[in-house]
Amino acid sequence: MKADLLTTLPRPLLDRTLDRANSDVVLIVDDVPDNLAMLHDALDESGYTVLVATHGEAALQRAAQVLPDIILLDAMMPGLDGFEVARRLKATAQTAHIPIVFMTGLTDTEYLVAALECGGVDYVTKPIKPKEVLARMAVHLQGAREKRQARSALDAFGYASITVRVSDGRLMWQTPLARELLLRYYGTDAPTTPIPVLAWLRRHVQAKEVLAEPPRLSIELGSQRLTFRLHQQIGDSDGGGDWLIIMQEVSDASVIESIALSFKLTPREAEVLYWVVKGKINRDIGDIVGSSPMTVKKHLERVFVKLGVETRTAAAAMVLSRIRQLQPQFEQ
Repeated sequence: MKADLLTTLPRPLLDRTLDRANSDVVLIVDDVPDNLAMLHDALDESGYTVLVATHGEAALQRAAQVLPDIILLDAMMPGLDGFEVARRLKATAQTAHIPIVFMTGLTDTEYLVAALECGGVDYVTKPIKPKEVLARMAVHLQGAREKRQARSALDAFGYASITVRVSDGRLMWQTPLARELLLRYYGTDAPTTPIPVLAWLRRHVQAKEVLAEPPRLSIELGSQRLTFRLHQQIGDSDGGGDWLIIMQEVSDASVIESIALSFKLTPREAEVLYWVVKGKINRDIGDIVGSSPMTVKKHLERVFVKLGVETRTAAAAMVLSRIRQLQPQFEQ
């Protein structure tokens, strides 16, 4: 079967074979061959790349290996039913972002609510109408595509993002850059949320007065600093909900380079001015940069001329304003 052949390929080759740039990948999970055949043909004719699974364990395996763009999931199957499959997919950071549309013959409200509570974004009732499925899929694929683009843009501009569920503290989703940063600073990986990050998030969520922009969390590693900023709550609010957190790494070197470029200073002048912004006196700056306090003073005199100011306070204020325009997460 084509699905079986595809899922045995190494991930890079698999991505090329699936041609994700020109075709969304759909995973259909159903234990009834007739349902699979009908949906497979309809989706294939509409330009989708279609993979299938006939039971829950196979669905979990294929979803983890292929990371489809959307999953059509039968609610009632022998063994692992669709509700449990959805719960496991949503509990795993690698697959939590994939939209799930349930297919069910159960029309009682309790079953439809259960489908949504365990992670489904939508449902269609049996007997399946292919046109209805295609219409529902198009809506959710567009939303998922926009989220992927936004997350990719964050990474491209040096911002990483994670989603954390407050109720059990699980890290539900992370960008590649976020994974790299969390491993480097905390030595943790999804689904484990670093304890300081989770404690910081819960303090905000449990606060009597929720702040529009709560204090950020920072951790330093040598000359580098990783900051965390709460972006928005996503999903429902039960148990505190899921929160999207934006991260960015800042280093002294990157800020100094920005100062030099912005004010046309030499690297040493920019470095001295950076430590002025950080509140250091000339003696301390000299120790940091390896110069005498008198040399630091001479550097600052040239800096004042270039900036058109007369005091270190005025110079620091001007530079701090510029830094925060370029790097809003900067903290003194």
